[in-house]
Amino acid sequence: MTVEKFFEIFLKELSVTPTLHNYYKFLNDEKSFEFRKAYFISRLQYIADHIKVDDAKIWDCGCGYGTTALFLAMNGHKVYGTTLEFYFDEINSRKEFWSKYGDVNNFTVDYEDVFDNKLPNDKFDYIILQDTLHHIEPMEKSLEIFFKTLKFDGKMIVVEVNGSNIIENIKYIKQRGGFKRIIKIYDEKLQKEILLGNENIRSWKKWKKSFLKVGFKSFEDIKYIRYYLPFSYKGRNAEDMIAKENIKVTNAFLRKYFFFGLCFIAEKN
Repeated sequence: MTVEKFFEIFLKELSVTPTLHNYYKFLNDEKSFEFRKAYFISRLQYIADHIKVDDAKIWDCGCGYGTTALFLAMNGHKVYGTTLEFYFDEINSRKEFWSKYGDVNNFTVDYEDVFDNKLPNDKFDYIILQDTLHHIEPMEKSLEIFFKTLKFDGKMIVVEVNGSNIIENIKYIKQRGGFKRIIKIYDEKLQKEILLGNENIRSWKKWKKSFLKVGFKSFEDIKYIRYYLPFSYKGRNAEDMIAKENIKVTNAFLRKYFFFGLCFIAEKN
C-alpha cells in the first residue's frame, strides 16, 4: 500500500472516528488541511523509503495510536508497538477498521515503559522513534536498549522536531512555562512514577553526540522537512509545497533554524 493510498483511507477512518480528531486535525479546519497533509505524508514516506528488508521485524517505540505501525503491517512487515497514556485504548478499534484493507495481525502492541522492556538482543531489523525520543528520559539509557535490541546492520529511523528551530524553541518555552525539560508523571496503568521529557527537543548535533556515545557510528539521509507555515498553503496543494520546500532545504541557514522537522537514520554496524 502506498503512502498516498493509506492517507486516502485514513481520512475515511477519521470521518467515522471522532475520538481521533483532537490529535489528527485534518478534518477540523479545511484551511490547514494541505499544510497538515504535507507534514504527514513527508514523514511517513521517509519511513517507508528506508524499510529495505522484506518481511522486516520492526519495533515502533512510542507508536501512539498505531498509525505508522498499521501502515507498515499492511505492507507485510511484523510490527511490535509500545505506547503509554490514552493512545493504547483506541488501537484495537483501529485494527478492526483497517482489517478491511489488509492484514493487521502483523501489528501487535503493548502498554509499556521502555525501561521495563525485556526483549532479547539482536531482535529487530528496524526501530522507529517518531515524535518519541524527546519524551524518553533518561534518553541515553534508552539508546543503549535500542542499540542492544537491534540486529547487526539494523537501523533506527528517527523522526523528530528540529531542536534548532527558533520558532519551536520559543513555543515550547511558553508551553512549559519555563525551561524545565524533564518532569515526573504518575502512570495509573503502570502504577509508578516515570520520567518524561517535557518536549525536550534537540538539535541534530546533540542527537548525533548521544548516538555516538552508545555505539552508533553510521548515519544516513539526514533530512529536514516542513519549512512553510500554514498561511503559505493558501490555494496550493501539499505536493507542490513539498517540491518548493525541497528547494529551500538547500540553504544551510534556513535548514538549521527554520525547518520544523528532522529525520535521520542511525545504523548499528
